Amino acid sequence: MRIISVGEILWDVFESGEHLGGAAFNFAAHAARLGHTVHFISAVGADQRGRRALEQAARLGLSPRYIRCVPQQATGVVSVTVDAAGQPAFTIHRPAAYDFPELSPQELHQLSAQSPAWIYFGTLAQMSPQTKELTFRLIESNPGARRFYDVNLRANSFEPALVLELLTRASLVKLNEQEVRTLEEVFGRPHRSLEDFCRRHIERFAWEGVCVTRGAQGCALLVGGEYLEAPGYRVQVADTVGAGDAFAAAFLHGLGCGWPAREVADFANRVGALVASRRGAIPEWTLEEATNGSWNVDRGS
Repeated sequence: MRIISVGEILWDVFESGEHLGGAAFNFAAHAARLGHTVHFISAVGADQRGRRALEQAARLGLSPRYIRCVPQQATGVVSVTVDAAGQPAFTIHRPAAYDFPELSPQELHQLSAQSPAWIYFGTLAQMSPQTKELTFRLIESNPGARRFYDVNLRANSFEPALVLELLTRASLVKLNEQEVRTLEEVFGRPHRSLEDFCRRHIERFAWEGVCVTRGAQGCALLVGGEYLEAPGYRVQVADTVGAGDAFAAAFLHGLGCGWPAREVADFANRVGALVASRRGAIPEWTLEEATNGSWNVDRGS
């Protein structure tokens, strides 16, 4: 598939060192690893971190063609602390270069001419008016492309009106259980179960599908009218940074391959667990590992 991913590229700064990341970038890198052509749209600063980001993006199979250099802004940085269970807490430093992406009319035409199948976006980068405006221009310029909204709410980095607008623009939505609860609080629409949440929101927003990730418990998925809950895989967690983004890429991969819903969910659970078992948002992993289970996991109950 041809995929456009719009959003943040930044450095996750841990006590032990720095790893390149950002949800939109992580998703793009994992989707490229799965064999898809991904056009990643963002921006970096004219600094050492920006230069290293472009070099690493190229090594990961992502062209820097649509990653703008913004001399007046620093490359994005997030301070990350990880608790004993491998769960991260983020301190996001803004403004950052990724808040200022830009495409020329010619570049917009070039992207549209390739007939992308999907346009991916999250919430964090859309807090930037410039990013939001560019994303909506891409959506309008590519009416045949489906829209994948990975909700990814970060503390103090979302507004209810923006989230509602993005939900309205989406064809497919992914979120986690905490984000389900947050949407309940924001929109005042309590649900009786995850299935009730999924069915209500698909009816309200006319999505093609919705997926709720549940950590080690796996995920809940509603697509094509079929609801299911797929058990996850237990691993020794190194850190969970990037695991949800890898899940998103694997989820879209399975849908693009036309797999049955349960097979899509199982594959996405496998890839998410595999990435959580290794340090960094984009650790080394192979399709063979994810497919054949040639790494140490136990099936969740």
